[in-house]
Order: sequence, then C-alpha cells, then structure tokens
Amino acid sequence: MTFQELRFFYYLCEDSHISNLAQKLEITQSAISLAIKSLESHIGEPLFDRIGKKLVLNETGRLFKEKTHHHFLALNDAENFFKKEKISGILNVASSKTIGDFITPHIVFDFLTQHEHVSIHKDIQNSAQIIYMLKNGLIDIGFIESSCDELDLIKEPIGNDELIVVSSDPCLGEGDFFIDELFHKKWILREKGSGTREIFLEALGDIAKELNIFMEFSEFEEAKTILLSNPQTITCLSRVAVANELKRGELFEVNLVNLKIDRTFYLIYHKSKYHTKLFSVFKAFVHTKTKPT
Repeated sequence: MTFQELRFFYYLCEDSHISNLAQKLEITQSAISLAIKSLESHIGEPLFDRIGKKLVLNETGRLFKEKTHHHFLALNDAENFFKKEKISGILNVASSKTIGDFITPHIVFDFLTQHEHVSIHKDIQNSAQIIYMLKNGLIDIGFIESSCDELDLIKEPIGNDELIVVSSDPCLGEGDFFIDELFHKKWILREKGSGTREIFLEALGDIAKELNIFMEFSEFEEAKTILLSNPQTITCLSRVAVANELKRGELFEVNLVNLKIDRTFYLIYHKSKYHTKLFSVFKAFVHTKTKPT
C-alpha cells in the first residue's frame, strides 16, 4: 500500500463522495477508485460498501481506520517536517585522533548551535579505520590526517598541520639535531594505521627501518604522561596536540636539521554518497571553519 492510497482512504472516510474528492484534489475519479481498489487488494477485503454512488465505510474499514489512522498522522507530520525544515537529520562522522580531539569538537558544536534539528554522531578512529568505514558505508564523512589514494573516496583539504619531535629532556630543546642522532632514545609512536605515525616514518625515508620503536600508544594523554615522567623518551606529534605543554615548559621541541614535517588534514567521503541538504551544508560549513593555507 502507498501513502497516497492511505491519504485517499482517510479523505473518503470523511466524505464518501469520490466526485467531491476528485474535484478537491484536481484528479480523475477513476484514479481515486483504482487507488482504493489497490488498497483493498492489499488488505484482502473491501473497506467500503458501494451503495449507489456513495462509499460507506464497512466494519473492516472502520477497524482498519482505528488501527492505522494515528500512524498515518505521524507519517504525515514527518513528511511536513522535512518539507519545511531546511536542515535536519542524523550525520555519522569519524575523525582521526588529532582532528577529533582538537578540531572537530568546535566545528560540531558551532554547527549544532545553528541547526537544532540535526544530530551528529561522532567517533574517533585512526585514519586506516576511517577509510575502511567509509568504503563500507558505516559513516557519512571522515576526517583524516594522512594521504588517501582510494579510488572510491573523494578527499578535500581542510587544513594544514606540522609534526614535531618532542621530549621532556630540556637538553633536547637546545641546539639542532640530525634525526638519527636521536635514534638511541626510547621512541614511543602512535599505533599502526595512525596518520601521524605513517607520515613521520615516510618523512624519515630509508632510515626509518633503523628506528627502534620502544612502545606504541593510542591516546595523547597516555603519551604525555610517559614523556613527562621519562626524559629519555621521545616522540613525534602534532604541534597542536602539545601546544599547552610547550607553552608551560613541560615539553620541549627538538629542532631537527633538514627535516620539517608538514601535512594536510582532509575531509573524505565516498564518491557514491548522496549529497543530502545536511551533508552538503555541513561539508561547506567545515570548509569555512578550516581553511588550508
């Protein structure tokens, strides 16, 4: 049964003259008759008794109306809501760690402030997992901090970032160092699949295989706790992730000779994704909040 068939049925419950309904809706009487016959075919019994030119609701019709009318009204309200509201719906997004902790929370908050009928479900995963989720239709939009060459996905740059090497050893905050001079330190790095880890190792090139990774971590607070308690440890993180610790003099940036690691933040989505109003407006909103240089 269709929504239109149900609409005709409830109209005729109030006024049983098909001619009146046809005139009101500016359609033919035969179109209405066919719709009612189709509805009755789905129900398996007539809903009206045909008495002369009138349709009289029978016992089956009265029961059908009683059981279904409130559901119809709810659906009708929903239809009217989506016609009237410019932006509404539920959006599923996932961000890689740096973006999810320091960038998207502000974007989502500002967007929800402007659009009260929108819900945004957020998740934080590493870049590899976000790509997997997009390819399998588990999320609508992803935010990653690594390159993405998947042919099924579209990526749009939304911002720039810098990776820096940091330690709590104040001696490393003085002078300049070649990266391999630091390989004897206890390196802690993000888990495999992390964009930060991937870009750092790619920047090292062939000497990356000489780096002994002492420990892996997934949370920034975990890494900071280890760094602050163990001056012999060292890591590579986004500058934005350690900005407060650098400012307070708790961590120190290690100046590297001939090694500067810049990266781009990307908004990514599946090329087959249908661009709803919500999707399009949110994507445009992100670009206004994060402008790459």
